[in-house]
Amino acid sequence: MGDPGGIGPEVIVKSLHDAALRRRAHFRILGAQAPLDAAAQRSGIEPFWWRVGAHTPAAETAGVHDVVLFDYEPGGEVHAPRVTKGGGALSFRLVEEAIAQARLPKEHALHADAIVTGPINKAAWAKAGHGQFPGHTELLAVRFGAKHFGMMFHAPAVQGSTDLGAHELNVILATAHIPLMDVRNVLTIGRVSDTIDLGAAACRALGIARPRIAVCGLNPHAGEDGLLGDEDQRLIEPAIKIARSNGIEVSGPCPADTIFLAALKGKFDLVVAMYHDQGLIPVKLLARDRAVNMTVGLPTVRTSPDHGTAFDIAGKNLADPGSMRSAIELALRMIQRR
Repeated sequence: MGDPGGIGPEVIVKSLHDAALRRRAHFRILGAQAPLDAAAQRSGIEPFWWRVGAHTPAAETAGVHDVVLFDYEPGGEVHAPRVTKGGGALSFRLVEEAIAQARLPKEHALHADAIVTGPINKAAWAKAGHGQFPGHTELLAVRFGAKHFGMMFHAPAVQGSTDLGAHELNVILATAHIPLMDVRNVLTIGRVSDTIDLGAAACRALGIARPRIAVCGLNPHAGEDGLLGDEDQRLIEPAIKIARSNGIEVSGPCPADTIFLAALKGKFDLVVAMYHDQGLIPVKLLARDRAVNMTVGLPTVRTSPDHGTAFDIAGKNLADPGSMRSAIELALRMIQRR
């Protein structure tokens, strides 16, 4: 459910209100009754889920219902829309519980085929004593024992614009939650090479049999032949050569200020960005309410909406559920491919 004080409960309620979507899988909401009820009431939606207490005997037999709430705060109250220790503790516990269910044997009644996470607040996690994890991605990687993992973003096709084309935009990050000043010290040939490999595998999981990949340069104009920094020639070009030797169709290093438009016009299936904002600015500009974050390199499917807790609009029935809906749709698409 994400942070109980954020917009997670609202976008979940609004997304799963669609009966056609609910018929496509069995959905399990790990959360709390009070914030979900409050979100439904504000949205004018009649609660459609079956509630069971988490870790009760009823939990293992509730799978006959299309949506089941596993209530981790029975009798609890609605959380305030701000950074709180309680909100951080609950949202962290819910992710841990989702991971535990995904790791259960396939035949177990509580096994989960995919995890779709609601937005958490990093400061709230820190306040609750979990500051060693910058976010979902790092926690998931540790719990699943993933040595090579990454953050990838999927933006559904842009409709109604001949200038931008009508193609999906997929972006994977070589570095993620680190200060910009540290990117140069963290970036290595191996890191870029691993990211290309992860992105290629993720594209195949999305149904793209032979992905065409573009790799961004780190510096303006991809270094301008060394005039604007040597990282593009010293680190990125060797990684691209390794990928090509492994049979991956990859181009670059490409100037980041033009490559995303080429991808939107259908020339590339995936763009490898060197740092967080280089990849996320075009994604959020083009598909702010539809983009999806996915963790690649895990043994299970994990997606999430590409937005935060939005405490400023939480509790006001203003949240757009588009990104959560897209995250659910993408998870279903990936499960079916598996």
